Amino acid sequence: MSKPYLVIAAGGTGGHMFPAQALAEVMLRRGWRVKLSTDARGARYTGGFPHSTEIEQVSSATFARGGLLAKALVPLRVLGGVLSMSGRMLRDKPDVVVGFGGYPSIPALGAAWLLRRPRMIHEQNGVLGRVNALFAKRVDRVACGTWPTTLPDGVDGVHVGNPVRLAVKDRAGAAYIPPGDYPMSILVIGGSQGARILSDVVPPAIASLPLETLQHLRVSHQARDEDGERVATFYAEHGINADVQPFFNDVPNRMTEAQLVISRSGASSVADISVIGRPSILIPYAAATADHQTANARGLVEAGAAIRIPESKLTVDSLAEQIAAVLQNPDAALQMSQAALSQARPDAAQDLAALVERLAGHNQDHPEGPQE
Repeated sequence: MSKPYLVIAAGGTGGHMFPAQALAEVMLRRGWRVKLSTDARGARYTGGFPHSTEIEQVSSATFARGGLLAKALVPLRVLGGVLSMSGRMLRDKPDVVVGFGGYPSIPALGAAWLLRRPRMIHEQNGVLGRVNALFAKRVDRVACGTWPTTLPDGVDGVHVGNPVRLAVKDRAGAAYIPPGDYPMSILVIGGSQGARILSDVVPPAIASLPLETLQHLRVSHQARDEDGERVATFYAEHGINADVQPFFNDVPNRMTEAQLVISRSGASSVADISVIGRPSILIPYAAATADHQTANARGLVEAGAAIRIPESKLTVDSLAEQIAAVLQNPDAALQMSQAALSQARPDAAQDLAALVERLAGHNQDHPEGPQE
């Protein structure tokens, strides 16, 4: 008997690819065959996927990049991708197709709609992205990572939470060491977009901390390639122990060791912070569609687990004040870490997998998923 077959379609950012990876990990362990459909940008994130995941690059396009000619060719490229994927699905029929958003998910979801294959989308944010909004009324299920999620009239969502990778789940609820008179760590992660303002503001904010704090501090700072050298130079000139890289392959480990996380409030970052349980300062990306990063941060902020600073109010002084408030108050920092755990959904990947199997008509012996 052949294995049930899942196609996962996801765009080229970590926010889409990390929850897609989490679902792939679970479905492979449940005996499914899994194929990931993405583009060249998304392929950069496939190193963490299990080796048995089939990787397929597809043709898609976005109106957000390129000149007039490139934009004029977008519909043709998208249509070509959908037709190509339809041909592949006719030859190799998936039991379920799950889209995680981003333009590269259009071909697989479009083909699944044309061929009437069981299909579902997972929206990580509190507001539907453009592609998920396009397909919300054209799929059988809409799974939601952030709750509540704003959905079109007539569309019901199922709250499963945002799936986290095994590397994150393995550190769920890891013991938190409150700030003190010993080595401490700050993790700075900016996501795939809009990290420059963090590279401009975070280093001088940290440098303004009292010397008795700085002498115990080490910083892991994720900065864009074009910002990395100046950020590393700034830290070095101010005697701050800092590791500056464009991408950390071991974020779960660094987050586990951190006393404080400074981050954008992308859905995957918020999920990781919640599951591991760390105090955070969140700076929502101001240009995010429908201000969805502010919605993503709401749960942690209202629980007392995070401090939110709107981008419009982010200054060196305002950030330094909040960093000091966490690092100089160990009891409050410990309470923040515990509050973060209260918002966690570490079994989101299993719950999403249960929805996939239910959609495929497979009643397998696994823990119950979310109730619809």
